[in-house]
Amino acid sequence: MSKLQINTTQNVNLDYKIVGIGERIVAFLIDGFILYLYAILVQLIGRAIGYVYDDSWTQIGLVSLIFLPAMFYSLLLHSLFNGQTVGKMLMKIRVVRLDGSPVHWSNLLVRWMLRVVDIWLFFGSVGLLTILFTDKKQRLGDAAAGTVVISTKNTVKISHTILEEVEETYAPKFTNVTLLTDKDVRLIKETYQIAKNSHDYRTMKALRDKVESVLNSNSDLYDVQYIDTVLKDYNFYTQKS
Repeated sequence: MSKLQINTTQNVNLDYKIVGIGERIVAFLIDGFILYLYAILVQLIGRAIGYVYDDSWTQIGLVSLIFLPAMFYSLLLHSLFNGQTVGKMLMKIRVVRLDGSPVHWSNLLVRWMLRVVDIWLFFGSVGLLTILFTDKKQRLGDAAAGTVVISTKNTVKISHTILEEVEETYAPKFTNVTLLTDKDVRLIKETYQIAKNSHDYRTMKALRDKVESVLNSNSDLYDVQYIDTVLKDYNFYTQKS
């Protein structure tokens, strides 16, 4: 399974699944159905225009003008909705740059222009093959634009990071927790969770002693309470800074 790793400002690595052919085809079909409905609407409008104007060229010109947005549907929606069309929104997928950052209009323009080769010129065969046989599931447009399509169903929970839920009214106990680094806190939290879940009180005590020696604290809190407080205090100070 291909994944895109994004490093946040707090040095937390988030892994996003790079979607394959199935979800992209469904999103494409949803968008196609929307365009089909729009084409029917334009046809009805064209008939109504025919009752007003006898000149067929005027009718054709007005209908073409009304249908013009459909020609740029993909480019417009990807630009307006940060890498998503209606189909992608429903499938919970998004176009992003290779580094995980939001796409720029220039990336989207390159993708859109190469749809001619990827989708229309060879009946979608080029796009299908390149998605199937490239590591990052990219069609030609993606490769040229430096983009990938990821799932926005992020499976990373807050418990998998150094982040902790801290209420606005929370009062920290240890003011020197900022002596720790993000790497220290991640290691502390991982060890804490493993020891707590396995009821390994010896490891919990050793962890508490190590943290106390670093922070030079002398607390009367129980081991679990102590580590939990340290984690919350660290997040309180780092999130406020």
